[in-house]
Amino acid sequence: MAFPTDNELEPTNQILMSIGQAPVTTLDQTNPDVAIAYNTLLEVSREVQAEGWAFNREYDVTFTPDTDDYLLIASNIIRIDLNNNPTNASSNAKTNSVIRTDISDNQRKLYDKYNHTFKWTGTTYKCDVVYKYDWIDIPVPVQDYITSRAATVASSRIVGDPQQYRLLQQKEALAKATALEYECDQGDYSYFGFPRGRNYHATYKPYEVLTR
Repeated sequence: MAFPTDNELEPTNQILMSIGQAPVTTLDQTNPDVAIAYNTLLEVSREVQAEGWAFNREYDVTFTPDTDDYLLIASNIIRIDLNNNPTNASSNAKTNSVIRTDISDNQRKLYDKYNHTFKWTGTTYKCDVVYKYDWIDIPVPVQDYITSRAATVASSRIVGDPQQYRLLQQKEALAKATALEYECDQGDYSYFGFPRGRNYHATYKPYEVLTR
C-alpha cells in the first residue's frame, strides 16, 4: 500500500485540473476522484520508470550472494540483468536471469534460468539495474511526462469525454518529446557502438574549418 506524501500533491492536482476537477489541499483518498488521480499517478510513474531512463538505470552494479547463496532483490529494483562483464565470466555466470519470488520464504531473488535455481555460487556479480525512485527524485521533464500521461489515463477513467482525451493526448505527446530530449542529453548516446561512458567521435564544427 502506498502512502501519499506532500510531494505528490502538486502532480495529483495537475491531473485533477486537467480533467476539469477542483484542486485539493490534501490527498484524501476517501474522495473517489482524488483516489483515482493519485493511484493513476503512481501506476503511470511505475510504468514510465520501468522503461529505463538515464536517471534510473545503472550499469555494472555489484551484487554479492548472501550466506545462503541467494541474490536478494530490493523492492525498489524494477529490472535487473546480468551483463557480459568479465566478473560474471569468471564466476561462470549465464546472463539468462530474472526476478522471481521464492515461495519458500516469499522473498524477491534473482533466478538463474539456465541452471533453474535461486543459488549463485560465485563471489560477486555485475548487473545492469533499473530502479524505481520516489517522486521527488525523478527529473522534472520526466515528472511532467508522467503527469501528462496520468492525466490522459485519468480522463478516460473519470470523465470519458473523447474530445478531452484527445486534447490531453496532444499535451502528453509534447511532454514525452521534452522528456526524450532530456534523455538524449543525459544519456550521451551514440550509434557508433562505443563503450558505455566514452565517445571518441568528434563532430564537425564549421568554425574549426575557418581556423588557419
